[in-house]
Amino acid sequence: AQVNTFNPYTFKPSSVVLAKDLIGKYFSEKNKDQKLTDYKPGDKAIPFEVVSEFAGKQLVGIRYQQLMPYLQPIYDANKAFQVVAGDFVTTEDGTGIVHSSPTFGADDFRVSKQNGIPPLTLKDEAGNEVPTVDKKGKFVREVGAKLKEGVERYKIKTHKPLSENDFYVKNYTDEDENNPDYKNTDVIISIILKEENKAFKVEKYEHTYPHSWRTDKPVLYYPLDAWFIKTTALKDRLVALNKTINWKPESTGTGRFGNWLENLVDWNLSRSRFWGTPLPIWRTKDGKEEICIGTLEELKSEIEKAKSAGIENPVSSYMHPDFDLHRPYVDNIVLVSPSGQSMYREPDLIDVWFDSGAMPYAQWGLDYKKLKEKNPQPFNGGWDGAYPADYIAEGVDQTRGWFFTLHAIAGLLFDSVAFKNVISNGLVLDKDGNKMSKRKGNVVDPFKTLEKYGPDVVRWYMIENAPPWDNLKFDLAGIEETQRRFFGTLQNSYSFFALYANIDGFVKDEMNVVPYEKLTHLDRWIISKLQSLIVEVTAAYEDYEPTKAARAIQEFVNDHLSNWYVRLNRKRFWQPTSAVTSAKTENVQLSENKKAAYETLYECLLVTAQLMSPIAPFFADWLYKNLTDNIRDRAKKNDTPLKVESVHLTDLVEPETNRMDKELELSMEYGQRICSLVHSIRKNSKIKVRTPLQRVLLPVLDEKFSNRIKGVEDIIKSEVNVKSIEYIDDASGLLVKSVKPNFAKLGKQYGPRMKEVSSVINSFSKEEINQIEKTGALAKGGFDLVLEDVIISSQDIPGWSVASEAGITVALDVTITPELKREGVARDFVNRVQNMRKDIGLEVLDKIGIEVEKDGELATSSLNEFKDYICTETQALSLEFKDKLLDGTEVDMDDFVLKVKVSLKS
Repeated sequence: AQVNTFNPYTFKPSSVVLAKDLIGKYFSEKNKDQKLTDYKPGDKAIPFEVVSEFAGKQLVGIRYQQLMPYLQPIYDANKAFQVVAGDFVTTEDGTGIVHSSPTFGADDFRVSKQNGIPPLTLKDEAGNEVPTVDKKGKFVREVGAKLKEGVERYKIKTHKPLSENDFYVKNYTDEDENNPDYKNTDVIISIILKEENKAFKVEKYEHTYPHSWRTDKPVLYYPLDAWFIKTTALKDRLVALNKTINWKPESTGTGRFGNWLENLVDWNLSRSRFWGTPLPIWRTKDGKEEICIGTLEELKSEIEKAKSAGIENPVSSYMHPDFDLHRPYVDNIVLVSPSGQSMYREPDLIDVWFDSGAMPYAQWGLDYKKLKEKNPQPFNGGWDGAYPADYIAEGVDQTRGWFFTLHAIAGLLFDSVAFKNVISNGLVLDKDGNKMSKRKGNVVDPFKTLEKYGPDVVRWYMIENAPPWDNLKFDLAGIEETQRRFFGTLQNSYSFFALYANIDGFVKDEMNVVPYEKLTHLDRWIISKLQSLIVEVTAAYEDYEPTKAARAIQEFVNDHLSNWYVRLNRKRFWQPTSAVTSAKTENVQLSENKKAAYETLYECLLVTAQLMSPIAPFFADWLYKNLTDNIRDRAKKNDTPLKVESVHLTDLVEPETNRMDKELELSMEYGQRICSLVHSIRKNSKIKVRTPLQRVLLPVLDEKFSNRIKGVEDIIKSEVNVKSIEYIDDASGLLVKSVKPNFAKLGKQYGPRMKEVSSVINSFSKEEINQIEKTGALAKGGFDLVLEDVIISSQDIPGWSVASEAGITVALDVTITPELKREGVARDFVNRVQNMRKDIGLEVLDKIGIEVEKDGELATSSLNEFKDYICTETQALSLEFKDKLLDGTEVDMDDFVLKVKVSLKS
């Protein structure tokens, strides 16, 4: 049989291991039954004859000859050199048979121990059992001498004369490997075996092998005596406790960490190093007596015992409170055993991860009184409520490090978890999903990024873009978009509020607000959306889902607050205000409607600052202070919530369920969707929103749907600039609808049955299309289909354009009458004048005069007909037509050009 190895230096096996699935033959079929007499030395094709065939497992238990007979186990030699089966050997690489060297591999050690195979070790001069390779990475003298004999016997050329102490394994020597005559020990052993006709084939083979990150030398697996914690004794309890932890993602807890616990081995506690926490164990030289020290007081007591027993102890005279308990000082402490023998500290240190796992207990310190009373949590004050930790976070690699040691110590000592919630962080990759590397030149400098964009924008981008436990594709373009779309939008909303609040003299009065029942439809809607946001964000934070929280806040600010509430309420803030001052409120006397608008927008901005503060603490505090600094003294006097000077000192905002109106939210959602459909029709038809259209036809799904739309009808008409909304029965036949499968969704769900389900959907009748639109579900052909499984569209009606989405259909009358055209021109003219005001740097309240050079019937009639509207919108005191304007500005009105002059009026 042929045995495979990548490490000839270990080729003194005490057993060989077969793959469990090795059955039959492993020679090349093309050489089968060739004549053996035709073989010549050096031929690569080796002929063979099939004598018999049998399963590999039939070889188990067979003994074989040791390749290096001068080495024999020092005990149980009769059990060595036999074939065993192992689950870590495969037939995919090599021959399916490997040699086992228990002293140089964990799997080899495990399998050999399971099968009673002794390790191949020697006795040193002191009579101790030692491996054939020393801790410097070279063969011991006895083996080196035999190898030296082989070098001399077979006249192997080396770069220098070798002594029995020169045979390093795994390139541990620092000799000049570039010397053409240099041969490492593996090569020398291979040559000797080949010369002795014991090596079937020797070749160079590149494979992965661990190296030290410090020295770049190959790792040498080496058997050492060590101290272990018997974690396997409580494995089941540790597994059960893990199931009570909220893991993010859950798959880490049930998968990587859970599997680690299910396959738990005893914890190797000791380390052979100098720096670190010393192992607090003292033993006699014969190892029969030992003591483990638990406290400094106990150590002092044992030192006194040793002193009384007459043992010289160099530290007994300076055991002061600041005594350094690290090496080398602690190594000088000698204790006495009950039988009177000297006890010396075990030279090893404690695994550094034990220190990390003991962090909670080191933080509070032991209460020795509680310890003596056998209190299950014997810690100093401050412990209550601080343990287990509510939350920790680290990289997923810590499943075998910090996460495990925290969990193991807590479970073993206190039958408790050490943490309730944990996030295993993902990696930050480049924008293409590759690991960042200076060599590749794809590293993003974090300091320059933070300096340019600020920590809040970077943090918000990272959290909103992907959950913390997922890998993040880091793209600077994404940060710029976050800065513009979210922070820019929120800052613009605040700037809009501040601009008009300062003009009108609005000051928030927590003791005097407009009653809820007097708020407008839009006010009540945005307040309800705000309460729903509080519920959603609070739930996300409590479930350690910051990405869900960030996305909800961003959607509220961008889609609802800025793009809907503020935009549709601009005229309320522009309304003229009386100059009469109220001594009671210190406000300019505002109309109740306008005051409600300010208070509503103020509340939305304030709550947004509170909700976003865990993710964007600096921006949130800036926004909070800008909103509240001017009322701080009054708030302190009245002892109201805004008395605190930082958003981070406020209480977590709670939802006011009495101000939640889910029916109103649904109505407004329908309104927003209808507006979106109308806007899409306008875009496709190339009709600007400023051009008014006559009407929208809206098929009614049911009476409840109709009532919801009627509640927001005026908002829809204003937003999409139509004169009327007409409701029609969906069964009227006016709209012809068609349906097709939503392949993007169905493909994932039905896979190979896609053709079948597509055929069912394509066969929908008109009634079935109406049913799935109204109810959201339909069962047909053995499939339970929902509205999202299909795409419904409607055919255009002559003079109309139709659009449908998610059960809502709209038809827009795209006919532009002369009256509508003139109104559209007037609206366009207002837009151009507003831009001119901005260009010449006018303030919001500045009054102007407008002069227009006469140019065609359409322009003149349009501006004359809507003169009052134009003056109101542009704060113009006059609109005059001139035969000739010498110093006017040419303004492009799309269909024609006007010469316009805007001047400041006092």
